[in-house]
Amino acid sequence: MRYYKPFISPLDPCPPIRVKSYSTPPQLFIPFQPPNLPQFTPYEALKYGTLWPALYSPYPYGHKYVRQEEGDA
Repeated sequence: MRYYKPFISPLDPCPPIRVKSYSTPPQLFIPFQPPNLPQFTPYEALKYGTLWPALYSPYPYGHKYVRQEEGDA
C-alpha cells in the first residue's frame, strides 16, 4: 500500500480525507523473472492465484475499497 496526503481546501464543504491510499502491484518492482525464485505448492498456487510468493498481492479486504451497498447497515 502507498499513501499520500491530498490538498485540502479551506472552502471544501465536505469533511476532508487527510490520507488516501492505493495498492501497487508487485509486478512493478520485479522487471524480469530471477532464477531460483521460491514457489508455492500447487495447492497454494491455486489458492493465491500465482506460483511465486513474490508476486502475490492480497486484495485489501476490510479496507476503504470495500463499500457497503445502499440499504446495507
